[in-house]
Amino acid sequence: MAFNDSDAALAAKAEQRMAQALATSTVERDDYVDTQPGEPLTNRDINRMAVRSLALQASFNYERMQAGGWLYTLIPALRKIHKNPEDLSNSMKMHLEFINVHPFDVTFLSGLVLAMEQNKEKISTIRAVKVALMGPLGGIGDAMFWLTWLPICAGIGASLALEGSLFGPIVFLLLFNALHFGLRFGLAHYGYRAGLGAISALKSSTKKISHAASIVGMTVIGALVASYVRLSTPLEIHAGQATIALQEGVLDKLMPNLLPLAFTLIVYGLMKKGYSPVKLIGLTVLIGLVGKFFGLL
Repeated sequence: MAFNDSDAALAAKAEQRMAQALATSTVERDDYVDTQPGEPLTNRDINRMAVRSLALQASFNYERMQAGGWLYTLIPALRKIHKNPEDLSNSMKMHLEFINVHPFDVTFLSGLVLAMEQNKEKISTIRAVKVALMGPLGGIGDAMFWLTWLPICAGIGASLALEGSLFGPIVFLLLFNALHFGLRFGLAHYGYRAGLGAISALKSSTKKISHAASIVGMTVIGALVASYVRLSTPLEIHAGQATIALQEGVLDKLMPNLLPLAFTLIVYGLMKKGYSPVKLIGLTVLIGLVGKFFGLL
């Protein structure tokens, strides 16, 4: 039942995105005037598209989201494919419609769209593919990068930095961007070469990839909480002539790193209630100062 509910939610989001796209549409016709397949794109063209995708969110706005950066990514290839000015105009108008996709795996979608543009598919078909893949690519990107790879790289870099090594931030940047740029350029070529055949493969593996990456990411985040969230109390319990350290004698016996876990869960709960990261950082600093002043932490 949960699976059906999830599918229904995805379908509802897809319909909403399609409505948003159509609301900003100024396309005059659905078919291209020149229906002959366009000039094939070279590896240089695809690499250029991947480089330009770095500016995807440069003109982000709340009406069309990433539309300006998305069109900027595609313009050189579209000019090569569409020699007819009217076709180029209609294509550019369609690509200025609402779009919101993960910025790291966007090149898969742009490569796929360029393959469809080269084949002179109907504009409505290309639009439908864009809308259908926004959500899956966003889910895969979030699970793979934000929940998995970023915590792993940050943990490695932070551990080196805590030991006094200057290579901590350098290692973090190198590790994170090795996967980032490898996928950015690799997915661009894969999306273009696979064409429409990649859609069925993506739909069948999206949930598996997202689920696996989420599990790995949550495991890594749990390890980071135990390793890097440091919280302890110097309080002692006095029972007659006996003195028991609350931290070592009670809390650590119940569960090691119990206080860091509790604090992390409290912060998570506040985030779910809508507290901003800035407020949570301020609250953390305040708790630390007050706790140290009164001898509680």
